[in-house]
Amino acid sequence: MPESDPIIRLAGVNKWFGHFHVLKDIDLEVARGERIVIAGPSGSGKSTLIRCINRLEEHQEGTIVVDGVTLTDDVKAIEKIRREVGMVFQQFNLFPHLTVLENLLLAPHWVLGLPRAEAEERALQQLTRVHIAEQAHKYPGQISGGQQQRVAIARAMCMRPRVMLFDEPTSALDPEMVKEVLDVMIELAGGRHDDAGRHPRNGFREVGRRPRRVHGPGPDRRTGAAGGVLRPRPARALARLPEQDPGLARTAWQPGRARAPPTPARRRRDRGQPAGLG
Repeated sequence: MPESDPIIRLAGVNKWFGHFHVLKDIDLEVARGERIVIAGPSGSGKSTLIRCINRLEEHQEGTIVVDGVTLTDDVKAIEKIRREVGMVFQQFNLFPHLTVLENLLLAPHWVLGLPRAEAEERALQQLTRVHIAEQAHKYPGQISGGQQQRVAIARAMCMRPRVMLFDEPTSALDPEMVKEVLDVMIELAGGRHDDAGRHPRNGFREVGRRPRRVHGPGPDRRTGAAGGVLRPRPARALARLPEQDPGLARTAWQPGRARAPPTPARRRRDRGQPAGLG
């Protein structure tokens, strides 16, 4: 496949769940070495779109080509793509009865056929890369959520994929754990072939260089279209959090606005009466 060709290409992709048209006429190209972020509201089809790229979900219409291989019902083609496309999910999906190191050994040893010693060396290299090598012999339940997600990233990297897909990998984490995972993703993004993902808005500006917005199955207020991938908006506009909107701040955070009704105890306290009196 010529290096100038996109490593991922979607043309006219449509996907239904029953009567629900979740993806409509999706067109997208990702160049080699490019990093993009797919942003959009909940339920707009972001996860479905990413899962279609490695055939975890089947699309009903259109064409998906990954690294020169067209995704169809050909089982061998699907297996080839899944060896080359790593994915990190919203949930960690680690085997709880295996240690961190054993979780990383499975795919290189059984799928790629590497000798156990070589697979273990590769696993330790990736654990070091995500700054968690000291946890190699612990079980998933013995480490934090942020550490488990870093293990999941290292597990995907053990296959040395040509493409990495991140399906909102920080959504299940506490706020204080989000930064450690984003820091690892930003570090990895500098050296990966291609990274496409959906992330919380406070992190995707650093991870992705080309934001794309999915507006979902409902009509878009700008174009009237439904279910498409739109042209990128400025990263500054995409990255703005709701609480940073000055208009929202005036209505939602102005002191004295939208206060809850006082309780009887509070009314008594304000009148200077003892708490036990009516």
